[in-house]
Amino acid sequence: MSPRVLLFTGKGGVGKTTVAAATATLAASRGLKTLVISTDTAHSLADALAAQPGEIAPGLRLHQVDTQKSLEEHWGELQDYARGVLGELGLDQITAEEITILPGAEEVIALLELREHARSGSWDVIVVDCAPTAETLRLLALPEALDWHVSRLLPVGRRIMKVVSPFMRSVAHVSAPGDDVVSAGERLHRGLMEIRELLTGPGASVRLVLTPESVVLAEARRTLTSLNLYGYRVDAVIANRVFPAGDADEWRAQWVRAQARLLAEAEESFAPLPIHVVPYLPAEPVGADALTALGESLYGDTDPFAPPAVEPPLVLTADELSLALPGAAKGEVDLARKRDELIVTAGPYRRIIALPAALARRKIGAAVLQDGFLKVRFVSGANPTQRTEWTTDGGGRPRSE
Repeated sequence: MSPRVLLFTGKGGVGKTTVAAATATLAASRGLKTLVISTDTAHSLADALAAQPGEIAPGLRLHQVDTQKSLEEHWGELQDYARGVLGELGLDQITAEEITILPGAEEVIALLELREHARSGSWDVIVVDCAPTAETLRLLALPEALDWHVSRLLPVGRRIMKVVSPFMRSVAHVSAPGDDVVSAGERLHRGLMEIRELLTGPGASVRLVLTPESVVLAEARRTLTSLNLYGYRVDAVIANRVFPAGDADEWRAQWVRAQARLLAEAEESFAPLPIHVVPYLPAEPVGADALTALGESLYGDTDPFAPPAVEPPLVLTADELSLALPGAAKGEVDLARKRDELIVTAGPYRRIIALPAALARRKIGAAVLQDGFLKVRFVSGANPTQRTEWTTDGGGRPRSE
């Protein structure tokens, strides 16, 4: 049985690590075997739990990624080849070592380790403290983006390498990658696709953490749209550091009024998602006991570990594609068709969706962005390259190119 996987993200400084730690300690206190892991290179999760990696409470384990060990396991053959080529080009060993460390490798390795833990069957709940939203979105978009390139390049690359390998040594004076290197790339690709399958599956969801501030709320809205674009379920929003109402001096009363207005905006923006409120506490909750109490207060009578009640963002039928894009405006969405792929752009983020055969053989008949959903209807006919021109009523008229 797959574990319940909960990912927490939000703008830097909103308290997502504390909320993730509180959720993990609450799960363990309810008898659920729980693993809490971080993809954030800041590694502040151990500080929040006031514990070192390992078994920190009955049924609760804190895992911290050993980057060097995991890099050797998952990226070893590729890195060895790259170091060798750089050495042949005259770079010293230390410089070559630094250059061949992938940007964002630690976050990717954390996801690969998450996959291993999920497949082990040892856990009921896995809580992931993600990096701030921009890094998290790039990370969650990586598996599908890499799949698009690898599925096209690797089969061709194997054939080309057999032809050009002799010339690389004689002309360029560098070694060509062998089958072991290409196979290592394929294994990394498969691992990332398995991660995507896990995190977009019925047992995983994302929770957005925010504070009631205008800038933070605006970013959270964009994050919700982007997560849906990439196919990740968001099942709750957590508003942290909310001033309680009541008798107070004028300075705090102004904060209460401002936060109340922004919370009302949040409820409208994120409906029908529940918004859990965390009051501004007199002291920072540190340690398992304080965090468990925070978790109890945070979730109240709800079951935070039940399967997500939200539908998957992307739904395909015999003649229609429906993609949830809450908060997206018509001017922010671009839709294009290229052969058997649908290219959807929402703000700065883009997703290439490979259409199933039944839809790939047909052309776009109409597209509409309405009530937070992009709906693309397919009709009989050839499938030319198309782009949708949006009308003032939110509808789209496909144009062949």
